[in-house]
Amino acid sequence: MRVVLFCHSLLSDWNHGNAHFLRGVVTELSARGHAVRVLEPEDAWSVQHLLEEPHGVAALNEVRAFYPRVRPERYTRDSLNLEAVLDGADLVLVHEWTPPELVRRIGEHRRDGGRFRLLFHDTHHRGVSAPDALAGYGLSQYDGVLAFGDVLRDLYLEQGWARRAWTWHEAADVRVFHPHPRNREVRDLVWIGNWGDDERTKELDEFLLEPVHTLGLTARVHGVRYPAPALRALFDAGIEYAGWLPNHRVPLAFSQARVTVHIPRRPYATRLPGIPTIRPFEALACGIPLVSAPWEDTDGLFTPGQDFLVARDGAQMRRHLSTLVADAELRHAFAEAGLRTVLSRHTCAHRVQELLGICQSLGMSEDVLHPQSPERVLA
Repeated sequence: MRVVLFCHSLLSDWNHGNAHFLRGVVTELSARGHAVRVLEPEDAWSVQHLLEEPHGVAALNEVRAFYPRVRPERYTRDSLNLEAVLDGADLVLVHEWTPPELVRRIGEHRRDGGRFRLLFHDTHHRGVSAPDALAGYGLSQYDGVLAFGDVLRDLYLEQGWARRAWTWHEAADVRVFHPHPRNREVRDLVWIGNWGDDERTKELDEFLLEPVHTLGLTARVHGVRYPAPALRALFDAGIEYAGWLPNHRVPLAFSQARVTVHIPRRPYATRLPGIPTIRPFEALACGIPLVSAPWEDTDGLFTPGQDFLVARDGAQMRRHLSTLVADAELRHAFAEAGLRTVLSRHTCAHRVQELLGICQSLGMSEDVLHPQSPERVLA
């Protein structure tokens, strides 16, 4: 199958979590024998910010080494020959961070005789936080939408934004995210996350800063876009701020801590239940015990209380963290359970299999969907 993917960037994950899952999907499709072509804009702001980091160029080179099958082509508005790019494609995936004008142009190409299947991929809370903007994308020429949660899928159908929609959750790229030896634990807690433009300021105080400070835990935070007041709050809580961390280095960071936490942004916790975002998948794939701030697993992805612990408030977060830090056997039990669930249900290989099933329902033939694979497919 010849696949064309339009996205913001796969080269950079600087404040750009969508790159995580899509890198894994591109790698998995390629490993199964599919030809994947990735297009991203030359002026992608995530790449620009990455290159401004002190070791940004080195990180970019590491990305190419970690993801040898991911080779994006960078285009400008004037240089993109859309007809040539789409010529011969079997499947075109358009991520929702693609410029709206280009989203429409691709749909018009399909309307005017394009023979490929065309799917829009949504991994953001814009459906509830900026519905007017999303409604303006004009997806009438698309075969359907891949939404990363049931509630978002239903929203597309209820609002008439798409003719068809499927739930396509994100998942862990287990080629990169897997357990490392844990005999070098040097701190109690690590959290990987950006400040969040005030979308979770209160939650970070309640579920991270205050528990770490009260319990006297050794903790480190990685992320970007921390304003001066946020940095001061970390310092006052006794938390080390370690700046941006390229995503492929996160598994090593997890291996050096006893526990991590998940603190979803407010739109996901309150208006898009069932969508945990990518971080819990990656943490559990790395075999680190996880304590999450509240989010409702309405889509039945995990078994809360078995795969990870849920803290309903700051007091419960303190109790959970205190217990886990003190009990190595309990940490091991949660780590094993979470990892087992990810490997059985939530890898990029599982999601590619789901994607191929969707394509089959759209009439694509078996010989296109299942070419000879150059390597064994990961479970």
